[in-house]
Amino acid sequence: MSAKLTAPPASSEAVRKSMQGNKRRDTKPELIVRKMLREMGYPGYRLDWKRAHGHPDIAYPGRKIAIYVMGCFWHQHEGCKYASTPKRNVEYWNAKFERNKQRDREVRAAMKADGWHVVEIWECELKKDSLEQTRERLRQEISYAFISL
Repeated sequence: MSAKLTAPPASSEAVRKSMQGNKRRDTKPELIVRKMLREMGYPGYRLDWKRAHGHPDIAYPGRKIAIYVMGCFWHQHEGCKYASTPKRNVEYWNAKFERNKQRDREVRAAMKADGWHVVEIWECELKKDSLEQTRERLRQEISYAFISL
């Protein structure tokens, strides 16, 4: 595992406050996915399930379904307009993003090796123009796992 990088100081007070406002759980994208799951008739999930690799945002442990709601910026969603790179401290940010992506790959591989069905939902997939497509994909992913047990 690589050494932890020290974050550079914020370029302004506004940037500092913005970064402090980022949360690990109960984010707007997570709340949207959880609402979708309840509306589709799939309640009973666990949040931030600590007994699984990477603490899935949403998990159905009995059915081994893990849902990760991915922030396009933090996980650098390839080809996404929301996955920008900050202009300052580029070396720090590139290293941070690469560590995030490597950790994501390791967690997904470990989950799959343990027999979990892993679903990734990207933040950009929860925008109004693609919400219905995401809902249908989520329905297919979840119903497959619910039926197969």
